[in-house]
Amino acid sequence: MPFPLLFHRFLTFGRRAEIDAVHYLRSIGYRIVSSGYRAKGGEVDVIGWEGDVLVFVEVKARQNADPPEDAVGFRKQQRVIRAAQAYISKHRLHDVPYRFDVLAVTVPPGSQPEFRLLRDAFNRYN
Repeated sequence: MPFPLLFHRFLTFGRRAEIDAVHYLRSIGYRIVSSGYRAKGGEVDVIGWEGDVLVFVEVKARQNADPPEDAVGFRKQQRVIRAAQAYISKHRLHDVPYRFDVLAVTVPPGSQPEFRLLRDAFNRYN
């Protein structure tokens, strides 16, 4: 069920972007299983399936011209990787193929969000 529009304006910019990101990912065929997943030492914004691949998605949003994906540096990647490892272990998904995507969301003032999905943006060996 979509988030009620009445409450949409009270959300922070980042949380609103994550909700929009989930809708976008669903529209391109991802099956979302979790959002805002936290584990000791890490967190991941969205977890979903694209076909038979488990995908951990870091959502980065900006209102200005700076590329959002530039904010996903080494330390952020490590936090996502730690959360992914915890999720895989908890759900016993050790034999399942997985990858890390970055969804860059740009929201020009007064416009609809623009999405740019970077599949396999980083790997667990970084």
